[in-house]
Amino acid sequence: MQTVVVGTSGTTAQDVIAVARQGARVELSAAAVEALAAAREIVDALAAKPEPVYGVSTGFGALAARHISPGLRAQLQRNIVRSHAAGMGPHVEREVVRALMFLRLKTLASGHTGVRPEVAQTMADVLNAGITPVVHEYGSLGCSGDLAPLSHCALTLMGEGEAEGPDGTVRPAGELLAEHGITPVELREKEGLALLNGTDGMLGMLVMALADLKNLYTGADITAALSLEALLGTDRVLAPELHAIRPHPGQGVSAGNMLRVLDGSGLTGHHQDVAPRVQDAYSVRCAPQVNGAGRDTLAHGRLVADRELASAVDNPVVLPGEGRVESNGNFHGAPVAYVLDFLAIVAADLGSITERRTDRLLDKNRSHGLPPFLADDAGVDSGLMIAQYTQAALVSELKRLAVPASVDSIPSSAMQEDHVSMGWSAARKLRTAVTGLARIVAVELYAATRAVELRVAEGLTPAPATLAVVEALRAAGVQGPGPDRFLAPDLAAAEAFVREGKLVDAAEAVTGPLA
Repeated sequence: MQTVVVGTSGTTAQDVIAVARQGARVELSAAAVEALAAAREIVDALAAKPEPVYGVSTGFGALAARHISPGLRAQLQRNIVRSHAAGMGPHVEREVVRALMFLRLKTLASGHTGVRPEVAQTMADVLNAGITPVVHEYGSLGCSGDLAPLSHCALTLMGEGEAEGPDGTVRPAGELLAEHGITPVELREKEGLALLNGTDGMLGMLVMALADLKNLYTGADITAALSLEALLGTDRVLAPELHAIRPHPGQGVSAGNMLRVLDGSGLTGHHQDVAPRVQDAYSVRCAPQVNGAGRDTLAHGRLVADRELASAVDNPVVLPGEGRVESNGNFHGAPVAYVLDFLAIVAADLGSITERRTDRLLDKNRSHGLPPFLADDAGVDSGLMIAQYTQAALVSELKRLAVPASVDSIPSSAMQEDHVSMGWSAARKLRTAVTGLARIVAVELYAATRAVELRVAEGLTPAPATLAVVEALRAAGVQGPGPDRFLAPDLAAAEAFVREGKLVDAAEAVTGPLA
């Protein structure tokens, strides 16, 4: 099993995915343990002084004006966890919770939070035991970070609340900790607050969405190429010299991917044969421009994510070199929230142009000789008519999900927290959008491969990469042309083929690595 070592200088997207999705083990580096201990000494020294220090010897948020006596401080830290664990709604996915906890551990290990090493080690132990706190859908405003979701995780460290065991069964957290020999933490000054105050949930979902969208954008380049072939379009619009004079990086990458998939095709270039046309439709001809703009947005998203992965997000923070603890606004989720919303917009637009190509494949007036709805016996058979309905419904849903969450600040905490990011909400809707986009791409794949096979029956020869995709899809249980049948299982198998990266793998077996 892979082991991820958490140091003092942040982490990588690859490590987040390894822990969240692949169950990688987590270890604290010696430097991280040393930094944790050094920061704790500063907190202990400040806690011993008569002057109040926010988060150490005061209340929180709108209650920060009260100085808390030493005898009540442990209770204060327990209480903030219990009171803030106020989420409602469905349970959040296991991979999201693991990413959330791992990223909080990353900030603890930075030495800027002031928690004791044993608190960080307990969090690592819980991750390694496969114990997943129950976190609910609603409760975060994305400022001060993902408070309610992180509070449910902190509650598990205290041995309270509910968690999911390695077998997927939800049980009392205390029982699960005891079974794995983990001693619940007894929180001290600042530790409760340090466990709650970060952008970790929205960041974890951003990192995973970026990985999923990278796969989908490459897959969409492939399906766009297959549709171009099936529509007997021209690949001359993909020429590198055309994209060099409008040098958006993503556009050139997408055009290059499509050109490599189409290499050796006997279907392209027939746009002058029957019902001659000067140009293909925008959804075909402009695929590199739309897909490429989305790719450039992904690049910006990766830049934001990498910066946040290198950050220590807490309030207040310990500044070891200064020997002090300072309040700050670094917990605000705006940088992450904005890019989450931007990614939902590009997912919706990619879904929209993808659906337009599918519709063109099914319309006998625009498909250049393909049968209506790619049906075997049109009229008796409906073909893929309703598959396109499903795709259209998904596109409509993605358009609704593209409405930004980050513009909808809502004040809280008696107007102390009077501007919030809504980054958690942006992340949650993006996850839904990514799932929908995979289904939209899958429907185009299903339609384009059927259309290509109908062209083969006419005596035309597709590109080798196209044939490899068709063969792999059929081997995955997705059937080709023929009389009407129960379509839902085929569509589900096509979705899995796209989502699991098998579409990209099949094309790359011929083309080599695609970007």
